[in-house]
Amino acid sequence: MEKIDILSLTPEVLGQHLAEMGEPKFRAKQLFSWLHQKQVTEFDQMTTLSLQLRQKLNEKFCINRLNIARRLASSTDDTVKYLYELPDGNFVETVLMDYHHGKSLCISTQVGCRMGCQFCASTIAGYVRDLMPSELLLQIYETQRDAGCRIDSIVLMGIGEPLDNFENVVQFFRILSHPDGMQMSLRHVALSTCGLVPRIRQLADLRLGVTLSVSLHSPENQHRSEIMPINRRYPVEELLDACRYYFDTTGRRVTIEYAVINGVNNTRADALQLARRLCGMQCHVNLIPVNPIRERSFRSFRKDVERFQRELTGLGINATIRRTLGSDIQAACGQLRRDADQQKQTAAETVKNESGNTLFGGGKN
Repeated sequence: MEKIDILSLTPEVLGQHLAEMGEPKFRAKQLFSWLHQKQVTEFDQMTTLSLQLRQKLNEKFCINRLNIARRLASSTDDTVKYLYELPDGNFVETVLMDYHHGKSLCISTQVGCRMGCQFCASTIAGYVRDLMPSELLLQIYETQRDAGCRIDSIVLMGIGEPLDNFENVVQFFRILSHPDGMQMSLRHVALSTCGLVPRIRQLADLRLGVTLSVSLHSPENQHRSEIMPINRRYPVEELLDACRYYFDTTGRRVTIEYAVINGVNNTRADALQLARRLCGMQCHVNLIPVNPIRERSFRSFRKDVERFQRELTGLGINATIRRTLGSDIQAACGQLRRDADQQKQTAAETVKNESGNTLFGGGKN
């Protein structure tokens, strides 16, 4: 029988499993604390539990781990990028960033992405699967173990669309913030979405306190649909209405993410239309110098980003420029994963070819 992924279980579900094993209710709290506060990697490390119980747990559950496939440290700042190998051999990327307010971690929520945004490296290799709550948590736990630090804030802005993996992400939030676990306030968590409108409203209704970041990247529907296919389903008007609903419901100001792409969305007309769209809305615009991607020609120039910021500010829009981190370590999410997948595929083809040569090498000339 396949073992149960114990790190993905909430205390309530964990308690149900333990009750079925004939264990008292308080054991769930003990076990959850060992997993998410002390972050042990083996049941034998849970020294307050009896040897018999630890053996029973080991028979029924597994504590998954992520392997560090690559670790790139920036020479220009303290940014560290991890390529993690999942238990099934897939890869995701995680980025550790150092800010004045503490250590922030950008995590992935899916293996690949099906949203198809043209300027994003994550979507090029395609969608494979959703990440489980444990795999979201382990990006934090493994990074803390490797870096020897505590993560102060989380950004769901890596590979994948978080709201396309809604149930697992919400369960991750509940485990992350649980008082018997890591106890991270969800006010220190930001979720970035390309604009799945029904899910934005659903997230608002949960009132979790998460900061919502919305990738807009163009104020005009036809143009946004060209670079972000999701806009064909949920146009700008519907998306911004959902953002207003999020603020009205939660009291949390929405961040509008805007990747400034030279010659694509940074004209004076773009600034004017963006200002009209956001007029009266409780939001903040975060301008992003776009990361270069091998397969795309999109580029940003600092002077153009600064000019666009001045134009927006002059139109009454609160706009800042995101600090660029890890520019020397392939900071665009998805590039390391694609490289790793390609290397694995090449190795598999080499083995296949060598096997074929061995099989037929003894034939007649």
